[in-house]
Amino acid sequence: MRIFSFESSQIIARPLAEVFAFFADAENLEAITPPWLRFRVTTRVPIEMKKGTIIGYRLRVHGVPIRWRSEITAWDPPHRFVDEQRKGPYRRWVHTHAFTSTDDDRTRVEDHVEYAVPGGRLVERWFVRPDIVRIFDYRSSALERLLGDAGS
Repeated sequence: MRIFSFESSQIIARPLAEVFAFFADAENLEAITPPWLRFRVTTRVPIEMKKGTIIGYRLRVHGVPIRWRSEITAWDPPHRFVDEQRKGPYRRWVHTHAFTSTDDDRTRVEDHVEYAVPGGRLVERWFVRPDIVRIFDYRSSALERLLGDAGS
């Protein structure tokens, strides 16, 4: 199984505790996920975020309905958490969210995703990678709109 990775980074013009709290609220996922995915959290809210929490989602990828379930496998507020796909479209999906306070009371949000896909390199290059880039570009814009972004 070939593992691919994706990274992004963004500076948010808000303090660390506030930014982490936004990400720690699973209900905010819908607000930062592109509408074309028709993404919905299916787990009853409120969701207590901690190591071992399981969260269910419903979405559409290129019109195909998908159920996704992830587990929070690391929880270190307000600096980091990790979610791993337990059921979904990927053979592997491990998303590390890291948060660092800057000297001017802003927050650097860093994402590192390791993933594997059925079909390998060609499917990843022509279908999956472009989708991931679009999703994270949308997310960056949504975070700027919702929390204010001071650039990267």
